[in-house]
Amino acid sequence: MVLTGKNRTLEILDAATKGNYGVMAAIAYNIEQLTALVRAAEVKRSPLIIQLFPSTLKQLPTLAHAAAAAVKSASVPLSLHIDHAQNVDHIREIIATLPVDSVMVDMSHYDEAENLEKTKILAKECHEKGIAVEAESGRIEGGEDGIANTEGLEALFTSPEDVDKFIAAGIDILAPSIGNVHGDYGPAGPAPGQIHFDKLTAINKQIDGRVRIALHGTNDFPPEIMKQAIDNGAVKLNVNKLLLEVWNEFVQKNASKMMLVQLIDEGMKVIQEETERWMDICGSSGKA
Repeated sequence: MVLTGKNRTLEILDAATKGNYGVMAAIAYNIEQLTALVRAAEVKRSPLIIQLFPSTLKQLPTLAHAAAAAVKSASVPLSLHIDHAQNVDHIREIIATLPVDSVMVDMSHYDEAENLEKTKILAKECHEKGIAVEAESGRIEGGEDGIANTEGLEALFTSPEDVDKFIAAGIDILAPSIGNVHGDYGPAGPAPGQIHFDKLTAINKQIDGRVRIALHGTNDFPPEIMKQAIDNGAVKLNVNKLLLEVWNEFVQKNASKMMLVQLIDEGMKVIQEETERWMDICGSSGKA
């Protein structure tokens, strides 16, 4: 089943594809981070995809509604995406009860056949509610704070056959495995040659506009790697630590020195400034 009608996430990504820039899909774990991300988008006149993990939906049940309110009230294009939804029952609860624009149906911890079958069924159910679907082809190794760790599972590069099978399953956004990992690469970022941009280029050529490409595993990316990924077809750029590490460092350094209100205010400014910097790098500034 093909998604019909307007969808905020896909409109943002389609505009970025036409404009040859990348859009950050930024994780928020709390209201302070959400606020800082939205402020950056407004200041930079940049589109932005707000991402929440399923664990955050359980931990802070009202955060999705706060994010949805921000999406509706913003003067720039925003959307709400649920990242790495890995439980079928929870996915069905999310799409039935929350005002989300897109969901990553992450069945990559299953074998290929079961991954594809579950993805196809859930994609149809999401599309019936006007919700776009992202899926991971192959398997991206590692783990992040908020998603199941796949470190014990072998990383599987996305093959041309994977691409066709996932498109046939009805997805709208493809997250390929091209050497990227969930989690940290180290201070220097990915090792030379670790990210297989030739594979990304081939995937982009193969999909020929049928779906959009999401790049996961951007922790520790230097600007030149991010720009190269955009140049080779990545349009949805999942970011977590890349933006939020400055918040963690600021809070650790200043929690014992500042009153709480000041700590929150200054911490949000730090995230906002880092987000604005990366919007410039990704080319989305001024595109709203």
